[in-house]
Amino acid sequence: MSLERIDAPLRPVQSVGVRRLGAGLITGAADDDPSGIATYTQAGALWGYAMLWTAVLTLPFMIGIQMVCAHVGRVTGRGLAANMRLHMPQPLVLVVVALLLVANVINLAADVGAMGAAARLVLGGPAWFYAVFLSLCSLGLEVWVPFGRYAPFLKWLTLSLLAYVVTAFVVHVPWREALAHLWPAGPWSRSYLIVVVGVFGTTISPYLFFWQASEEVEEEEISPGDEPLSVAPSQAFAAFERIRFDTVFGMTYSNLVAFFIILTGAAVLHAHGVTEVRTPAEAAQALEPIAGRFASLLFAVGIIGTGMLALPVLAGSAAYAMAEANGKRSSLNDRPGSAKLFYFIISMAMLIGIALSCSPINPIRLLLWAAVINGVISVPLMVAIMWVACLPSAMSRFVVSGWLRWLGWGATAMMALAVMGMFIL
Repeated sequence: MSLERIDAPLRPVQSVGVRRLGAGLITGAADDDPSGIATYTQAGALWGYAMLWTAVLTLPFMIGIQMVCAHVGRVTGRGLAANMRLHMPQPLVLVVVALLLVANVINLAADVGAMGAAARLVLGGPAWFYAVFLSLCSLGLEVWVPFGRYAPFLKWLTLSLLAYVVTAFVVHVPWREALAHLWPAGPWSRSYLIVVVGVFGTTISPYLFFWQASEEVEEEEISPGDEPLSVAPSQAFAAFERIRFDTVFGMTYSNLVAFFIILTGAAVLHAHGVTEVRTPAEAAQALEPIAGRFASLLFAVGIIGTGMLALPVLAGSAAYAMAEANGKRSSLNDRPGSAKLFYFIISMAMLIGIALSCSPINPIRLLLWAAVINGVISVPLMVAIMWVACLPSAMSRFVVSGWLRWLGWGATAMMALAVMGMFIL
């Protein structure tokens, strides 16, 4: 088989509606990765419907910070790390990016392991084989298929999240009781707040910031006539309208799925006394004796699909950040030979993730470390993102303002409180 990158037209034929959905949809769906599924399921299993409000509260703030990231990428024509490198001390940028890389690799390992375990539930056989096979397939697609052909594949993978919506309607849900918990009214104990912090940290994650900004740059580069808005301000109205639609749709889809995962955990597991779920595969197994084989299979298939979506986002966001921070080429449109550091990071992140997933290291410990590192870097990252987004020298006439600025800083404040709570509780 030739190792040359597959050539293809840069602009696939798509309907107008699908074309408007891109970076925002993929970013939002990638947030519901197998690790996130485990967190949301555990939240529902442990605290029942009392956790449903978290999916509602985080939505506007998630929309706000992701729209800010998209604006930075579309206006400047550069990713977040490239902008930070221009406006912040480089040693500081490199430290933050290195921490992001570590967190993403750990998250990759947890997701790879979950995919293997889920595939074993569906097909039987050794989990490690499925983990390695699916991961290498994902790596091959990301490295050898140009972005113009790869992006539609990621869009189709977002449909796998519908498995969790269907599962919620397969099981019995007392809707009146569930919907009564859309307003925060939890017991506010230490153990309850720790889970709240975990849900917040899972929903608003650093790798999503870098991915959406960089994908805006990728999409601009493959779109004939498009230029960075700082160079072509006449394109701003249409670009910002598309970003708003794409991001609101993607983040709403993401949080709606999170809502249904928490709901399923509450209705099936918590209601039957199951309060401890350590992995996504355990959640799928726990569903079977209570909700039946079909619900269990749906849950497991969803884990595989979301994993195939999340792996390239985790590896790619780390590669974008590291390459940009070092002033190197970083694009999925480039051939591997012309963006060596970028593709090296993608490959090594995936391979180390595979190795960790097959090691005897406890996957729960991996998730814990990833959550701690993500929490540590999320707040300074969000401060840096908002600072760049409000900087005229970076954003020209398109500095973020009004409600978007309020939502961006509000998300930063909410995450700061969540992280402080993680260390204080």
